[in-house]
Amino acid sequence: MLLLPATLTVAEARDTLRMLRQGLRAQEGETLVVDAGALQRFDSSALAVLIECHRLARAWGKRFEVRHLPPKLRELAGLYGVAALVPDGAAAPGVQSGAA
Repeated sequence: MLLLPATLTVAEARDTLRMLRQGLRAQEGETLVVDAGALQRFDSSALAVLIECHRLARAWGKRFEVRHLPPKLRELAGLYGVAALVPDGAAAPGVQSGAA
C-alpha cells in the first residue's frame, strides 16, 4: 500500500505522481492500493494524480483502490463525475468497492 502525503496540491502533484508511479510498479498482487488517510490539504490535482494511478493500474492489468479518501475529496470526485475512477476500499478489508 502506498501513502499519499498530507498535502497534495498542484505544487506537489508532479513529485507525488513520480513517487506513486515507482511504488505502484513495485506493488505485488492484483490490486494497486493507495492510502489517502494522511491527506489533509488538497485541490483538484489530487484527483488528477489518483486518476493517473487508476490508468496505470488498468494498463498493468490490475484493479485500483483508494483507502481512507477524505469526504471532501470524494465529494469533489462526484462533482467532477470521476468518482468511479477512485474506488474507495475503506468499506471493509478485502472488499473491492466499485467493482462491476
